[in-house]
Amino acid sequence: MDEKNTLSAVEEFLKSAGVSPTAFGRDALGDPGFVFDLRNGRRLWPETAEKVRDFIRTHGSEVAQ
Repeated sequence: MDEKNTLSAVEEFLKSAGVSPTAFGRDALGDPGFVFDLRNGRRLWPETAEKVRDFIRTHGSEVAQ
């Protein structure tokens, strides 16, 4: 998953979960500026992208309920 796909997945999660970008970054990675940085072109290491995917998979099911 590249930066663009990751950002799309994060934006979709934020919208469906009603979570702020700051809260997402803090909860998913311990980095409250993560989403803002990603929106501004931050490069993602594969390990970071995997953590983001795992967080969305884990917490996405909670949003669907």
